[in-house]
Amino acid sequence: MATQKQAPHIPVTPDEHDELRRLHAEGHSRNEIARRMDRSGRTISHLAVELGLTFDRTKTAIATQARVIDGRTRRIALTERLYAQSEKILARLERDEHHIVEVSIGKVVRYTAADLPSADVRNLLNASALAMNQAVKLESIDSNGGIDDAKSMLGQLAAGLTAAYTAMNEVTEGDGDAP
Repeated sequence: MATQKQAPHIPVTPDEHDELRRLHAEGHSRNEIARRMDRSGRTISHLAVELGLTFDRTKTAIATQARVIDGRTRRIALTERLYAQSEKILARLERDEHHIVEVSIGKVVRYTAADLPSADVRNLLNASALAMNQAVKLESIDSNGGIDDAKSMLGQLAAGLTAAYTAMNEVTEGDGDAP
């Protein structure tokens, strides 16, 4: 197995520290600074930490959020297509008449039947179930499993208990020997 050769370690000069500070102050990204200084992004990141510099990650966060939203949108579209495919298969099974084509003794035979052969029914049901299962899996990616509902219920329960406790204390304090 061939090993990759690492680039020789080239020490960072004080002038490069100054250049990094200047480029950072001008608002350049880590990758842009790395290109301009002909250094790796990793080297620039390490130097920035040493120099107490940080990079604005707002654009990265926005781009990541956009990719998440795009992925969710694509999964929704795929889920709808899978459910539609499953419905199409089931509708095919529910037809009153089925046009069947078979080869018998080397000849193509066409006929109409009220029911499909059981092997065809099984294959169509399996295909429909597969499409539905995949749709459910895609839906579960974006589902939080009812966590938000549980949080809401627990929040309401806590508020109710707090209100009940407050009401009990008000009644207890009012039962004293006040004039």
